Amino acid sequence: MTFEELKQLQQQDKVDLADALAAARGGVALCDRSHWGRISVLGGDHLSFLHNQSTNDIKALKPGEGCETVFVTSTARTIDLATVYVRSEDALLLVSPSRRDAILDMLDRYIFFGDSVSLNDLSEHLACFSLIGPGSHRLIATLSNQDISDGVDHSHRICNLGGVETVVANGSGLALPGCTLFCAEADAAKLWQLLRNNQATVLSDEGWEQLRIEQGRPAPDRELTETYNPLEAGLWKTISFDKGCYIGQETIARLNTYNGVKTRLWGVKLSAPAEPGTVITLEDAKVGSLTSVTETDKGLLGLAYVRTKAGGAGLTVQVGASSGVLTPLDYVSHPEPKAEAPT
Repeated sequence: MTFEELKQLQQQDKVDLADALAAARGGVALCDRSHWGRISVLGGDHLSFLHNQSTNDIKALKPGEGCETVFVTSTARTIDLATVYVRSEDALLLVSPSRRDAILDMLDRYIFFGDSVSLNDLSEHLACFSLIGPGSHRLIATLSNQDISDGVDHSHRICNLGGVETVVANGSGLALPGCTLFCAEADAAKLWQLLRNNQATVLSDEGWEQLRIEQGRPAPDRELTETYNPLEAGLWKTISFDKGCYIGQETIARLNTYNGVKTRLWGVKLSAPAEPGTVITLEDAKVGSLTSVTETDKGLLGLAYVRTKAGGAGLTVQVGASSGVLTPLDYVSHPEPKAEAPT
């Protein structure tokens, strides 16, 4: 079956957003991520190549392991947050929907004569689903007789799910427990129906976006832009400060060494609607900008970059005509600023 047939099958699903969000938080939700990019990086130099193009320590990974990493410009501005899955013969990159072409073009540009590296765009041939929620690993164990619940995030293995050969990776892509699944396009509809028949509740793109904002996963064209670097975005866990040279490394190292991160990503509880791009002020002084907004059963929530010196969690700010209260985020992390050396 093709992706078109999968879409036709999905149109039969009646998606109730509240039920899907409840499943993601307390059961099992199923989200189709086949519109994300899947890029296979092959060749004898493929790990060294990726290691030199992004922020994390890719060369340290062994088959069956993975990590998140960030692609940045030469001045350390963010291009995309990607996940790397190292397999026996290649590394599979999962990249954001709007960044597939940009990442392919960038990687291709840095393959030089003599490099044993090639790229293969698998986006039209490999389906990708996420199971989200505390029941996800139990569902995989029921269908495959394999327990992967003790694996670290992004570790992965091949499982047989109802006759479908599936790469099952730990991690849902959000700050909720779960798994990310990959299978051949021809098996996508069969696997989708199997998961639906075993009580996985369909989560729409709208539901994914709400969870993303609630938990603070930064997204391209919102939080990941050429205005901000990955340290400001709270993606410290995706950065190796010991790996040596890579694109953008000098700027990132300098920001870390000299306490140069003056802005950070926060959640913000809003009292009234506001549009992304709205200026955030404190006592009439600009201190940041709103990047994303979603409506939830707990009110309006947003993501925003705010100057570190303005304050932290619990700070009340003005967001256009709305007031907002800064809240911490589950997906990202920010270390405490280093003490400045005495002058």
